[in-house]
Amino acid sequence: MEPVIDLSKEYGLVLEGGGAKGAYQIGAWKALREAGVKIRGVAGTSVGALNGALICMDDLEQAERLWKTIAYSKVMDVNDELMGRLFDKERMTSEDWRSTLRDIFKVLGEGGADIAPLRRLLEENVDEDRIRNSPVEFYSCTYSVTDHRELDVDMKTVPEGQMQDMLLASSYLPVFKNEKLHGKTYVDGGVTNVLPVNALLERGYENLILIRIFGVGHEKKITIPEGTTVLEIAPRTSLGSILQFDGAKSRRNMRIGYYDAMRMLYGLEGKIYYIEENKEECYYLKQLMQIRPEILDLLLESGKPERESRSALRSYMEVILPRIAADLKLGSGWNYKTLYLAILEASARLLRIGRYRIYTVEELAAAVRKKAADKALTEELPAFAHMI
Repeated sequence: MEPVIDLSKEYGLVLEGGGAKGAYQIGAWKALREAGVKIRGVAGTSVGALNGALICMDDLEQAERLWKTIAYSKVMDVNDELMGRLFDKERMTSEDWRSTLRDIFKVLGEGGADIAPLRRLLEENVDEDRIRNSPVEFYSCTYSVTDHRELDVDMKTVPEGQMQDMLLASSYLPVFKNEKLHGKTYVDGGVTNVLPVNALLERGYENLILIRIFGVGHEKKITIPEGTTVLEIAPRTSLGSILQFDGAKSRRNMRIGYYDAMRMLYGLEGKIYYIEENKEECYYLKQLMQIRPEILDLLLESGKPERESRSALRSYMEVILPRIAADLKLGSGWNYKTLYLAILEASARLLRIGRYRIYTVEELAAAVRKKAADKALTEELPAFAHMI
């Protein structure tokens, strides 16, 4: 595969705040790194600032290890088992809910969750010297409650020994116990700027890659200057809660981030699958036309089209295919390519074919046929799936 983005350019990376969802960004960075994308600078808010520090250090192995082993108790002083049940509705009993609510009110009454573990996490994983010596520029966003203003911090200019504190300043979620840092009180930068695009635009960056995780916070309205290229990597599925600091969830989110970045890098098709596609429109028409007579009869019967003066094939093309496109919510602009790929993806999803690999069109179609045959599920599938 050949990248569809210009690898000769240097890019600014914008990392959105979003707590525990941040593992996604490390998976996306892994794909960018493998493709040879040159990163000139990083701007991040909250967890985006923490990940920005790891990216400046250029230590992918350490970043992956941090997120693979993340736990609630590594971020705040809580019980991992209880927090795990809180995010597992099937395991959470009514007594668990009552107990959890009591604990939450107690923590809030005491000023919030103790984040001494998060401070230790920063001490163990953030190397200030490596960041200062990195060729990658690094900016973070926080909000100074003391000064009543948003801060756009050039992390390489903070006083020596205070970099970890400024990362902490960017990450003070409202549920955390807030402590003064060097005489000032800060709150999570997401309250004013969860996606700090302006931090790089104002410094002259013309090529940006945004890694979205849709965290809680305020997204500023930014006017993108003419001539600026903005690329986006974003999830199409839920990444969970901003407080779901669970290793298994983070490993899943890193995998999603990796493949979503591959989608952007290589122009992959698919809404939920990752499909390498280089066929002409006539290829997809041919696939739709190569329909077995018994399947055509099944579709005609299930659709009950108006057959009066139409042949079976004409009814299929003029009635059945538009009806399938409507059922799959393709809108009025569909063509044979978008219809075939939508049918293929819907069939693969119904058969629970693994999402996280890159398929060619032929490979995914073959996987659908094999799974349907192996599981004897043909009769249970909707009529359109029989077309594959």
